[in-house]
Amino acid sequence: MTSRPDSAARTAVGQVGGVDSLDPVPHLPEPRDRAAPYGVVMVCTGNICRSAMAHAVLVDRLAAAAVPTTGPGGVVVTSAGVSDEETGNPMDPRARRILAEGGYGIGADAAARAVAAVINAHAAHRISDAELRSADLVLAMTTAHLRALLRRAERLGVDPGRIRMFREFDPEAATTTPAGGTAPGAPAYPADRADLDVPDPWYGTVADFVDTLDVVERVSDALAPALTQLTGTPGATP
Repeated sequence: MTSRPDSAARTAVGQVGGVDSLDPVPHLPEPRDRAAPYGVVMVCTGNICRSAMAHAVLVDRLAAAAVPTTGPGGVVVTSAGVSDEETGNPMDPRARRILAEGGYGIGADAAARAVAAVINAHAAHRISDAELRSADLVLAMTTAHLRALLRRAERLGVDPGRIRMFREFDPEAATTTPAGGTAPGAPAYPADRADLDVPDPWYGTVADFVDTLDVVERVSDALAPALTQLTGTPGATP
């Protein structure tokens, strides 16, 4: 599973509204260690809906592009929550259903097997201090998550430029670059950009999970090639 038909037309690098228009590579934090895989952590509230879906979809895109999960040029994707209220719980069944209906984790190819493993093994947890310290890129689903993560990052001495909004990479979201900046890799938006929030489908219906998947796919379609370009993955398929 690499792209649903309704999203395929908007995913190519270099298209208007695609990766190049967002200029993603300069806005991605440099790897902490180029001898190790680049670590991406998706973060939402409880880690059973938005971040879990984003985890699975980005794994799909990277696996389909033959991006390894080990060594130089590799990318490792994980997910977590800012709360421990869902600790140990699997992915929300509605999220699993929508992913399955989209073809994720279905089939015998390497990408499908990788995604199925992510979905089946998922156990929600609160992001740890160790995860914050070691991640190359932490992607928050809402500004509330962003603020919570930035507070912890300040206490831990973590570069705030590594903590970003997930929808910064959404081709359908308007991004603005503030004048100046306080840290390398500073985000291209102020911290109160609530219009970049990914709404929580947990409170809604299956249709809300479909909407969430649409957002997740758009971002993943832009983020995967940006990560591949940044890490210089040898042999990866753009």
